[in-house]
Amino acid sequence: TPDRSLLQGHICEMGIGKQSTNLKLLLLSRQIVARGLLDVLREFSDNENDFISVMETVARMSEDGEPTVRAELMEQVPNIAMFLHESRPNFPAAFSRYLVPIVVRYLTDPNNQVRKTSQAALLVLLEQGLISKADMETKVCPVLLDLTQPSSDDDYKIEAVAIMCKVVTMLSKDTVELLLLPRFCDLCSDARLFQVRKVCAANFGEFCSIVGQEATEKLLMPKFFDLCSDSLWGIRKACAECFMMVSNSTSPEVRRAKLSPLFISLISDQSRWVRQAAFQSLGRFISTFANPSSTGLHFREDGALLEVPRCTSDSYDDNHASVPGEMHDSFTHTSSNESPTATNNAKNTKETEQTDENFNSFHYWRSPLPDISGELEMLSCQTSEEVVEKEEKKEVEEEEPEENCLESKSSHGKATSDQIQKVLDCLQPHIDDPDVQAQVQVLSAALKAAQLDSPSDNSPTDNSPTEVEPEVEPENNADSPSVESRSDSSHSPVSEDKPKIQNVIPQQLLDQYLSMTDPARAQTVDTEIAKHCAFSLPGVALTLGRQNWHCLKDTYETLATDVQWKVRRTLAFSIHELAVILGDQLTAADLVPIFNGFLKDLDEVRIGVLKHLYDFLKLLHADKRREYLYQLQEFMVTDNSRNWRFRYELAEQLILIIELYSHYDVYDYLRQIALTLCSDKVSEVRWISYKLVVEILQKLYASGADDLGLNFINELTVRFCHCPKWVGRQAFAFICQVLEEDCMPMEQFSQHLLPSLLSLSSDPVANVRVLVAKALRQSVMEKGNLKIQSVTDVVPHRARTYRTLCCVKSQLVWLIIHT
Repeated sequence: TPDRSLLQGHICEMGIGKQSTNLKLLLLSRQIVARGLLDVLREFSDNENDFISVMETVARMSEDGEPTVRAELMEQVPNIAMFLHESRPNFPAAFSRYLVPIVVRYLTDPNNQVRKTSQAALLVLLEQGLISKADMETKVCPVLLDLTQPSSDDDYKIEAVAIMCKVVTMLSKDTVELLLLPRFCDLCSDARLFQVRKVCAANFGEFCSIVGQEATEKLLMPKFFDLCSDSLWGIRKACAECFMMVSNSTSPEVRRAKLSPLFISLISDQSRWVRQAAFQSLGRFISTFANPSSTGLHFREDGALLEVPRCTSDSYDDNHASVPGEMHDSFTHTSSNESPTATNNAKNTKETEQTDENFNSFHYWRSPLPDISGELEMLSCQTSEEVVEKEEKKEVEEEEPEENCLESKSSHGKATSDQIQKVLDCLQPHIDDPDVQAQVQVLSAALKAAQLDSPSDNSPTDNSPTEVEPEVEPENNADSPSVESRSDSSHSPVSEDKPKIQNVIPQQLLDQYLSMTDPARAQTVDTEIAKHCAFSLPGVALTLGRQNWHCLKDTYETLATDVQWKVRRTLAFSIHELAVILGDQLTAADLVPIFNGFLKDLDEVRIGVLKHLYDFLKLLHADKRREYLYQLQEFMVTDNSRNWRFRYELAEQLILIIELYSHYDVYDYLRQIALTLCSDKVSEVRWISYKLVVEILQKLYASGADDLGLNFINELTVRFCHCPKWVGRQAFAFICQVLEEDCMPMEQFSQHLLPSLLSLSSDPVANVRVLVAKALRQSVMEKGNLKIQSVTDVVPHRARTYRTLCCVKSQLVWLIIHT
């Protein structure tokens, strides 16, 4: 009947529902088993047979038909692998035998979630060094190569290329060159999938850094040129982003001759996004041209910028660009006014008598200056003649000139220009020397005259009177090699010619970098292009060297006055590094005014100066450094009074700055700031300020200023020990606790601080008594420097002091037990 058939249908549906519920329960149970595999392995790791049974169970679970179970199992593989690595002595081959095949097989799993999980697990295993080189070469790399074949599925291929590019950074150079490099070169030219080319372009730098210079220039450079000219802007943008890493893997010749024009093409790309990425990488690319032998500086492993050690070898290569002596002298920071030139010349007079005739100890200080006395005599005569010829030439230009005369003049002017240019090139490495500056000024005027006289010269003619005036100035400049005279020389014709003879980097790169401050760039390229310029400026300055600082000086001043505070903040955070690069003379002339401007800027900018205040001040001369004592008080005033971290940073910097000043300056200026910080509303500021007070005391007693130290102790006692607020009394106890044996003589401590400290032993506030107990335990009980008998000898009212100390000792024991 219909009712009976309907009932049978309901029964059938109930059976199907019950079966579905059972399947869900089974699925959930398998997932729970996969999650608890690590705990199971730990329980049965003592028995080898049980351990092998569990691992075989893991292998069977990896063949589960449900993707969620396989993904759950793969998530546990890194943890299981770490456990097996720790138990390697007991099970040396368990990981390679059971888990590596599972990871490799899941790389080709049809489920996307399982593949992603296996890729992430593979990277974790490689980062932790859990996969052996043999497993990578025989099991993992073959699978990646199969997945990246031209006939492979598109999705698998794109994923395999991405995982291969990530894996390459964790493999050895031999493995990459043997197995992955040929396939990577083929993938860079994949014409069907742009996603493959984009992944290759994004990871091109990693491959170059792994395989080294020879393979990069031979195999990868042609592919990189193709990717930089790809039709898709996203691929060209990826090339611009990795340009620095590629440049680091090439020789200087290839970097200058091939990569520089290629980078210029990216900067002028039709896509705004490509130009934006190129300008962001411009400073980093320029930094790859840096040469420690010419800059005189190098980076230590911890990132600190240091001076290159002087050459002490007896054999000296004249073609080697040695570091000028001013670079060496700028980091010694001595207060002596003695001329280094006179000192070294006096030493050389004695040393050359004992050395070989081909050896000159003057090379230790700097490269020998070329002898150009003959050229100067010749050029001094030619200069006056050429100035007269210039005036006559203007009168004759209206008439029809004779061809023979023009040819002779052009050939004569060209020969003179080339000769002057060679002399200027020789003098360029020594441009910081005042004598050389005088010579360069004369030669530059002569060069301008020769260029004006040459019809083939494309340089604009400028008949300003400054062309002849520098011939009279060298005597004054040579007699006073001061910072002011060097800074004023930036307005002379010499500074105008310097960018033309700059040969550290291609001039086009420098011109593009200097244009980053142009307001038009912010509209056509990137609104934050000035910030990127400021960020990379120290690297560019290091590359060019201090002798070419004139190329960047105007740009730096423009950035320092930028309307965006983020740009000024970037400069403020790096000004101390730039000071190391430029040396003390250029720092005093060009950076100190900008530094002073940052001190009066917004708090967001001032914090950059404050965080490296010690690093900057230590590079200045003592007289210049002392001027900032009057300005340290200004850091106490902030735009927002809640910005307590600003005051905390000030206290930390003052702890370092103490060593830069005399004990009189510390007492007169830093003492008052320290006392003000000790009364700050924020406890973090107060605690760091107490350490500052201890450092000031140590400075005073180490300098033998016991009277100043006693005055400071009396001030601390009045301000803190007798303070009506318990926070002040606690501060006094903490100061006594932090005081170490070498901070002040223990006799002074027992005579001037200990009585006041003992008076706080009966303070009504428990927090004060706790610190008093800790201070006494540290100074009396643990160190043993102060015996009870010695204390009663120096402190009046001996019996009362003895009883107080015993009472405090009992309180100390009670506090140790109950706290």
